[in-house]
Amino acid sequence: MNGHPDRPNWFSRPAPIGLALGSGVARGWAHIGVLRALERAGIRPDIIAGTSIGAVVGGCYAAGKLHPLEEWATGLTQSRLFRFLDIRLGSSGLIAGNRLADELTDKLGDLEIQHLSQRFIAIATELATGHEIWLREGNLVENLRASYALPGIFNPVRVHNHWLIDGALVNPVPVSVCRAFGARLVIAVNLNADSFGKGTFADAEHLRHDEDEDEDENAEEGGFRALLSAAKRPDRLLLRQLFGVGNSAPGLTDVMFASLNIIQDRLARSRLAGDPPDITINPQVAHVGLVEFHRARELIDLGEEAMEAAIPTVRDALSFLQ
Repeated sequence: MNGHPDRPNWFSRPAPIGLALGSGVARGWAHIGVLRALERAGIRPDIIAGTSIGAVVGGCYAAGKLHPLEEWATGLTQSRLFRFLDIRLGSSGLIAGNRLADELTDKLGDLEIQHLSQRFIAIATELATGHEIWLREGNLVENLRASYALPGIFNPVRVHNHWLIDGALVNPVPVSVCRAFGARLVIAVNLNADSFGKGTFADAEHLRHDEDEDEDENAEEGGFRALLSAAKRPDRLLLRQLFGVGNSAPGLTDVMFASLNIIQDRLARSRLAGDPPDITINPQVAHVGLVEFHRARELIDLGEEAMEAAIPTVRDALSFLQ
């Protein structure tokens, strides 16, 4: 783990192409499509820096495990996703994150970042100081957990005696990291370019009919019996409280995710203006809710489409490096 590091031998090789994969919660599945389009064009990044979901996709790619991740993502449904939410009310995050980490470990094993053939850095934030942390050694899964540890949602992750949280708080699209490690051409994937003024919350229409029925039944039963009824259905009670299902107001997680999205959008605009990439890819994903992880196939296709449109520009830029 390092902040602004001295460059080890592992990172000292020339790195013509850097790929900065930005944060974006569920919209980050679009990164899979971006990497697929680059692969098909025969363009392989020399170094990848990823923040939050960008770290997850970039880390799996660097480990040669993009296909298993894609299979898992496209197989997700809302009900399957809920099984990974090991709720821990009263802790430092609503979700412990152990079930999701177990799934990543099943895909990635005990790989360590410094042993990957592909150079990769995950971005996190040190909770105590707010420092930007560049994770380039140690257990891959633990470093990915630190990079996507959304404050208030997931528990902070302890890495090398430091408590770390989501890197989107300091560097949502890590162009600067690619530059620091010698990339001459940086491609940035920004998932928040068209985010605002459009939908951000999860679509739960398929649950609302059941919720309406529950509310009608509970109205007839009275207050105490309604409480007992809700207690018998903890999954729906949690959905109602955390995700706003069946309510006119957004749920707790909706508010947390949307608030973080506003922060990272403003920060990304500022940082990209100060350290612009050579090429920016802006997949049109704003219509997909931040927690709609079950729409992976659509998001992958949108990422692929955006990257394919930019391939001629990338080839032109590469011609100047030769």
